[in-house]
Amino acid sequence: MNKFAPFLFGSALLLSACNDQEEQVEDRIEEQAEQSAQESGDTPVALGLTERQLLDAEILAADGTELGDVEAVTKDADGNATELLIEVEDSDPDRYVTIPIDGLTVTTRGNDTDLSSEMTMEDIGSLPDAQIQ
Repeated sequence: MNKFAPFLFGSALLLSACNDQEEQVEDRIEEQAEQSAQESGDTPVALGLTERQLLDAEILAADGTELGDVEAVTKDADGNATELLIEVEDSDPDRYVTIPIDGLTVTTRGNDTDLSSEMTMEDIGSLPDAQIQ
């Protein structure tokens, strides 16, 4: 028997548990975001966009590089969006950060409505990880 077999098996179990936990977090974020978007309905919450439109958007750098996907919207007491939770593009494991709505602009690419930022991937990388509950 390979002397590394127990280590490899244990590593596989740990990796599986991490993947399951990551999927549970993603599912919870998505469910909460969908519920919030449904409650907001067709009311614009920022930049003339509804919460659902924000959730469908990607965040782009000024040069068009994809920085991440919008996963959730943080709103103030008046229902106006103040921050976006984004999943950082090509992060593995998935990494989430929050960015302010201020400074974002609406960009249309074909049928897609996305958001442009002056931030770069380096700027996104230097942000702290979002505190996800």
